[in-house]
Order: sequence, then C-alpha cells, then structure tokens
Amino acid sequence: MSTELHAVVLVVVFLAGLAAMAVALIKGGPRQPPPLASINEPFKSVDTSDLPPIERYSARDNAVLAYRRYASDDTPPRGSAVLVHGSSASGVSMHTLGKALAAAGYAVYVPDVRGHGASGTKGTIAYIGQLEDDLSDFLDEVQPAVPRTLVGFSAGGGFALRFAGDARQMAFEHYVLLAPFIHQRAPTTPPSVGGWVHVGLPRVIMLVILNKLRITLFNHLPTVAYALAPEAAAKLTPQYSYNLMQNFRPHDDYRADLTAARRPIDVLVGADDEAFHAEAFADVFAQAGRPVPVTIVPSVGHIGLTLDPAAVDAVVGVVSGKANRAGLSQAHIASAAE
Repeated sequence: MSTELHAVVLVVVFLAGLAAMAVALIKGGPRQPPPLASINEPFKSVDTSDLPPIERYSARDNAVLAYRRYASDDTPPRGSAVLVHGSSASGVSMHTLGKALAAAGYAVYVPDVRGHGASGTKGTIAYIGQLEDDLSDFLDEVQPAVPRTLVGFSAGGGFALRFAGDARQMAFEHYVLLAPFIHQRAPTTPPSVGGWVHVGLPRVIMLVILNKLRITLFNHLPTVAYALAPEAAAKLTPQYSYNLMQNFRPHDDYRADLTAARRPIDVLVGADDEAFHAEAFADVFAQAGRPVPVTIVPSVGHIGLTLDPAAVDAVVGVVSGKANRAGLSQAHIASAAE
C-alpha cells in the first residue's frame, strides 16, 4: 500500500470513528421502560397529609437545596438520622420511615438529593462528586444532633455506601443501607434491575471513554430512564444524566468503598425484593473485611422495606442498636480472615 493510500485509509477510519461516536452520543440514549407496578403502586397508599414543610440550606455553589425535618419525640433527641431516598424519587418517599424514627426519639432530616424534588435541576448535577459535597454542606449548615446515622434506600443506599468509603465518612457514626444498589455487575443486581431501569449503553460507553480523556462536555446527556407511571413521571425524575447516574451510587470499584469504610454498617433487604437478589447481599458484604450484619426481612418487597410496618420496625431497631431480630433471617458476616 502506498504512503498516500495508507494516509487516506487512516483518515477514513478516523472519520468513521468520529461518526460512530456522534451516533452513539446522539442516538444511544435510554428508552423509557414500561411502568413497573411493584415500584409505583405502593406509594399510592401513603398518607402525606402531615408532611413537614420544605426547609432550605445553601450548598457551596450557592444553590439553595431542599430538605424536610421531622422533630424528635424526645427532648433532647437520642441522635439524628439523615434519610436518602431512592432513584427517581424525592424525600417524600421516606415519609413513613421519617415519622417512625422521629417517634423513636431521633431528629430526622430528609433531603431532596440534588437533581430530584425541589433541589436543583431535575435529573442532572454539575459534576460527579457534587452529591458528597452537598451532604457535607448540609451537615455543616444544619448541624444534626450526634450521634448521626445515614440511612439510604436503594440508589440512596448505594450513595450511603459511597459516602461511607469517603474521606468524610466520620461525619456519621453509623450507616444503614436499605436494599442498596451496589453495581450493575454485582451479584445482587438482576438485568435491568428487575425492569426498573433502561440504560442507554452506547451513550454510556462513549461517555466513559470521553471522561477517561477528561472530556466532560456531554455529561449532562441522559443515560438512564426509570419505569415510572406517567402520573409519577410528571412529579418525579424519570431520567438521569451521566453525572447524576455515576454519582448517585457507589464508586465503580464498590469493593474499595466496602474496605475503606471504618464506621459500623448495617444492611437490610426484603426477602421478596423485586429489584435485587436478597440472598446475594451477604456474599457482597463479606468482602468488607469486617463484620457487616445483613438482615433479610421476610415477606417484604423492595418498596415495602420503607413502608411495611414490620420492615419499618426492623429499620428503627437497627438504627437504635436495640433491634429485636427474632424471626428475621440474618447473616452476620465475618472478615475474610475469619
């Protein structure tokens, strides 16, 4: 092959590669999956007539973000609990659990995570890592009572694990993960998270490549969509940008989060969870290198973990450290050395 022809071939290949990248970015986004009844229906029975009013705090970028406060039934409170909602939701979804923890003597705070509810631009954030900064700013401004527990549900549980492995992890004395999303390749996660998500894989692949090259210009593009009913999609967050998708979860090396965490962690999951494999959580958290109790609550599905009375009692018991776990399936995970 002549030098000139070789150069032409290289140019053609390069242009074809750029065209493929452009198609992946433009056309490779997520599709809206059909509504998933097991996620959408349970919330319809929740009475929110006594929902606390929205309060505000200022983040480091001067954005004013939303949270709700549930006053403790004890004075002074036994401590505080910060509750992190799941994917596509807002703090309203944690109302039942918030009331129960307040009745148990805790000052309870439920933020709308940036990109959800009344916090920020729906479905996106400015950079990966902004959610940790927001939580740190919240703690600095609001000063919840100590000891503090971070309770995260589903994607919020994954984010709680992310924070538990962060340099700022000592801000909380205890982490409670409720059916946490760990990773798409973790043994806990079935394909499409049981039908809850559709990921625009071509777009994600291209954005991963671009981010490795430190190109973040396209990180605002949607990469994942959730199986919300139409009436819920109008009020909640039906899609996430790449930035939000990557931040509202553990780090890609979730095992590093597990091993970096130094504070106590508890995990609860419903035996009938439709989104995750409940029986697989014990093996995942065995990789923490220290004991992490995993409690399986019988006859409870994914959303039921924050709504079902028996499940809510189990969560309150774990937060209080006085859990009566009789009748619950437990796996007290020892370190790898043990």
